Amino acid sequence: MMSVVAIYSMKGGVGKSCTAVNLAWNSAVGSSRRTLLWDLDPQGAASFILNGNNVEKDRARAMIAGNVKPAKLIKHTEIDNLDLLAADVSLRSLDRLFFQIGKKRHLGKLLKELGKDYDRIILDCPPGLSETSEQILRNADIVIVPTIPSPLSERALSDVQIFLNSAGKKHAPLLPVYTMVDRRRTIHNEGLLNKPKWPVIPMSSAVEHMTKLRKPIGSFAPRSPAAQAYARIWRGIEKRLAKK
Repeated sequence: MMSVVAIYSMKGGVGKSCTAVNLAWNSAVGSSRRTLLWDLDPQGAASFILNGNNVEKDRARAMIAGNVKPAKLIKHTEIDNLDLLAADVSLRSLDRLFFQIGKKRHLGKLLKELGKDYDRIILDCPPGLSETSEQILRNADIVIVPTIPSPLSERALSDVQIFLNSAGKKHAPLLPVYTMVDRRRTIHNEGLLNKPKWPVIPMSSAVEHMTKLRKPIGSFAPRSPAAQAYARIWRGIEKRLAKK
């Protein structure tokens, strides 16, 4: 059964795209799942890392609107079992598109169609709380929320939870993950003490090298603490999905 895992944060700069790429790699390589990484962030960081930034411009939005078939945009990556549906700057107006077409379930229908060819779809979501993010939260099976252990980042997560609870809408479970953790910093250690059960991705040079090498960490530094942390998180995700 196909499952959708969204990587979402209301804040930018929290390691969201790196998390999406590394979890997609673990799905494809570690779990041997037919995996699609769908980059919905107009900044296209995940697309860049997976060498998918050579696509024709302004077609990502057209595909969602129904003017371009997904098969024309989906590209195989160098990684077995991992395909990419790359982002481009046209996604900046995605919220406007959803309002124009007036279909609250539009993204869900697209995911269902894409899911015919994949076991796992990983969504790299745009930051912010918008119509796009609401559709994602309604249609994902699990939402991973990268969170830096700092008051502002944790406040952003709290705001999303409050909004979803007040709206009373059905949504996927939010699973926070501490990212970019530097145990030399007092504020980070305080966060870890307050939420000891949250998974932790340590600050690592391997994460920084991802954008230079344009590869997931597992492909060039599989024994690094960060790679092992992402692998543990993915195994936890698979266990949750098995109970779905």
